[in-house]
Amino acid sequence: MNSGLRRYLMIGGILIVGYLVIQYFKPKPTNWAPTYLSEDKIPFGTYILRQRINDILPNTTIKTVQSAVYNNLKEKPNGQSNYFIIASNLKVDKLDYLEMVKYMQSGNNIFIAAFQIQGVLLDKLKLQITSDFNFQNKRKYPINFVNPSLKRELDYYFDKGISGQYFSKVDSTRAIVLGKKQDEFANFIQYKFGKGSLFILPNPQLLTNYSLLREDGLDYAAKALSYLPKAETLIWDEHFTRPNTKDSSVLRVLFKYDELRWAYYIALFSLVAFIVFEIKRRQRIIPVVERLKNTSVEFVEVVGRVYYQQRNNRDIAEKKVNYLLEYIRTKYRLKTSDLDQEFKASLINISSVSADIIDELFEEITYLKAGQMVKDQQLIRLNKLIEQFYKQDQ
Repeated sequence: MNSGLRRYLMIGGILIVGYLVIQYFKPKPTNWAPTYLSEDKIPFGTYILRQRINDILPNTTIKTVQSAVYNNLKEKPNGQSNYFIIASNLKVDKLDYLEMVKYMQSGNNIFIAAFQIQGVLLDKLKLQITSDFNFQNKRKYPINFVNPSLKRELDYYFDKGISGQYFSKVDSTRAIVLGKKQDEFANFIQYKFGKGSLFILPNPQLLTNYSLLREDGLDYAAKALSYLPKAETLIWDEHFTRPNTKDSSVLRVLFKYDELRWAYYIALFSLVAFIVFEIKRRQRIIPVVERLKNTSVEFVEVVGRVYYQQRNNRDIAEKKVNYLLEYIRTKYRLKTSDLDQEFKASLINISSVSADIIDELFEEITYLKAGQMVKDQQLIRLNKLIEQFYKQDQ
């Protein structure tokens, strides 16, 4: 190996190592995904809220649950409690709603902070949520409380569009407006159910790390959560935010990381492309296969033509009579060696065939056994009587 090539290889190796070191130590980009998980320290996690919740609700025990709302409220702890849900998307079905109403009527309270609410909850409360969100997130919307003791002289302003949600439709006969956006649209409301209440905040990002790191955000969150009365327990529901930990898919590790997921997609696409091109290049011409003929039908037609051409009526009649007698022996366990009156009486009693048909049929059989010549009309009559016997004996 000459010195020039060795120099180029050394420079190339150094550059590759340097690139790998830079990629390893470069700062990770900020994750702006709204997870609302209590252990996440990213901007839209709820780590700070979980750590400081007892500053707002002192002497309250935090109980984390991950089951459906119906199950959690059915198994609620003893004593007064508050139920807290923060999520991007909340879906409440009829059973959940009925259990929520019973829970609140008994003196407990529910606080919901969700960006999107689905199910029966909006219909029951006659609510409609609208957003002024824009992709640049540059506009700051002023929000404030309605209660004079909580309302700040200077409105709260938040960037990133985290206060852009509001209620465009509110049932004024039931809802109590606790906060407004731009001093016009309700963005924090309360519904009373018996001894308890339901609080709904359509801007859950106001309770995340990004907001609570600011003095304004911390003050707003504290005032909003202060509407929850003192209770022994705060039930923190993670059912709508916690990923399914019971995923047993063999591909769960691949889909957990973006790099592995894309590697899987590329490999799958390459395999499909390879199969398509290989089939196109190597596939042989598919021969035309003629449909199989029904040889049974042809056989019957041939046998029928032979009997018709030979005109052997006696042979046909004897075969039909033998088949009939075999049928009687098999079904009724009668001896057919003597076709006397006793035999006919027994057959009439145990079968469902009329006596007239049996008498006429056995007259023809007796005539046949006498060795007389069988004409076409006699064969046709014998065949009709046998068919009537089978039909009535069903």
